[in-house]
Amino acid sequence: MGISIWQLLIMLLIVVMLFGSKRLRSLGADLGGAIGGFRKSLGDDEPASPADASKPPAK
Repeated sequence: MGISIWQLLIMLLIVVMLFGSKRLRSLGADLGGAIGGFRKSLGDDEPASPADASKPPAK
């Protein structure tokens, strides 16, 4: 069975009516920033390539 496209559209409409488009936009931006920061912090621990490992860390 699963969820049809109409059920998804109705749920999206209800969410937009409850929270409003401005608040959803700000929540999306905050979530994107948090994910970007998390990925950046994971990438800072390990050098990207062996050539980068030979370089001294930037101060």
